[in-house]
Formats: sequence, structure tokens, C-alpha cells
Amino acid sequence: MSYLFSVAMGFLQGVAEFLPISSSGHLALFQYFFGGQNPEETDLLFTVLLHFGTLVAVCVYYWQDVVDMIREFFLGIGSLFSQKGGRAAPPPPARRLVLMIVVATLPLFAVLPVKSKVEAAFTNVIFVSVALIATGFLLFFSDRVAQGRKTARTATIKDALLVGCAQAVGTLPGISRAGSTISAGMLCGFERSFAVRFSFLMSLPAVFGANLLELIDVAKEGGFQMELLPMYLVGMAVSGVVGYFAIRLVNLLADKGKFGKFAYYCWAVGLISLVASFFVK
Repeated sequence: MSYLFSVAMGFLQGVAEFLPISSSGHLALFQYFFGGQNPEETDLLFTVLLHFGTLVAVCVYYWQDVVDMIREFFLGIGSLFSQKGGRAAPPPPARRLVLMIVVATLPLFAVLPVKSKVEAAFTNVIFVSVALIATGFLLFFSDRVAQGRKTARTATIKDALLVGCAQAVGTLPGISRAGSTISAGMLCGFERSFAVRFSFLMSLPAVFGANLLELIDVAKEGGFQMELLPMYLVGMAVSGVVGYFAIRLVNLLADKGKFGKFAYYCWAVGLISLVASFFVK
């Protein structure tokens, strides 16, 4: 690994994590075609830190939402024990958002029994390429859905569960997590800006949980090479900074109804990598 490779991977993670083009798919293809290694040989800790960088980007961009949700989480717990008789007042939007994110995270537990098979798909370039093409079709059709009006005040638990199922599917390499969850939100009638906001906020427990599991795997494998730590941190910093601006771009494009433009990019990358996979071994 070199600093140039670390920066390139950080940039790719920061862009692809939030743009609906599948960061996992792009990382797998980049490492296969340009990294001089098979995706299954990738340093697991480096992957964890790249994702941690983008997780920090979400916290920074939506810091007010994060603070409000943390506060309402504890206030909500307190109200359960202090509530007396009578009809309870409707919960504030931030508290409903916490509940929706919890519900949306539940489908990810269905992925745990097949975690090894999902990880094995990272080594299958043909699978990743086809999945990117499928993501393109998802984006193309979702952008043609009529503008919804649901927000944190009006979205239902059923809506959150459906978006959570899309997130579970988005764990497959080549299927964009952001693309699938934002598209699912739009199909459920979410306001475009809320669909983007909910998608990124619901990624926080998902990414944190995935990173925790991967860190456990790193510990089981005997840790990491200390001399590579500076390169790891450079990649993490780049992924965080680039990710912050990628979030701004997605919000801008979604508001203008141009989210589906990414479909053409996914089709192009998927087709090119699919053809190239038959020539590069």
C-alpha cells in the first residue's frame, strides 16, 4: 500500500458512499483492476477506517439532527417511566425519527446469518458489475416517482421498515445503499429532502455496527501493521472530507429531481467492468 493508493481509496469511498453508485462495488472493482490485489485480500482495518471517515461526515453534516435525536432518545426513555394516566401527547419529530431509524435497522439482522456469502460476493467481479447495472435501473425509475410529502411528522413505521429492507439489500456489493434507501423512501412518498436525510441518518447505526463486527474480525486475525497506520489515517481523513461535500451534492440533485442521472453512470461502469472482467485475470 502507498499513500497515493490510500488517498485514491479514501476519495473513492467518500464519493461513492453517498452518491448512489455503490461504494462497496466501486472499492471492489478499483482494488481488482487497479490495486494489484484481489478484493478478498484487502486490509480489513483499512476498510473499517474508510467507512468510519464517512460516518463522521454524516455526523458533522447532520450534527443538529444527531444532537436532537440523542436528546430525544433519553427524554423518550424518561417519559416511559414518568408517564401517568391520560392521553399521551404526540412525540416530537426527532423522537419519531429515532423510532423510525431503530425499526429501519432491524432488517439488517436478517443479513447476519448470510454475512459470509455477502462478503464472498465482493470477490465476484461479474456479480458486482451486474449489481451496478441493476442499481442504475433502480435510480432511473425512482426519479420518475411523483414528489412525496411525508416527513418525520407523517412517515409511518411501515415506511421505515420498507426503507430498512432496502438497506439490507444494499449490503450487497454493487447495490448502492444510498440509492436503494433514498429510492425506497421516494417510493413510500417521502419528501425528496427527507428521503435523503433519513437515508443518511439511518446509516449511522448500520455503519457503526458493521464497523464493530469488522473490528472484532481484525482482532481475531491478530491486529494490524503499525507502520501502515499513517496511510490508514490519511485515507480515513480523505473519505470524511470528500464524503461531506458528496452529501451536499446529493441533497442538491435530489431537490432538483436529477437523482436518476446517476443511472447512466452506473450502467456505464457496470458494463465496462463486466466486459473487462473477461480480459483481466
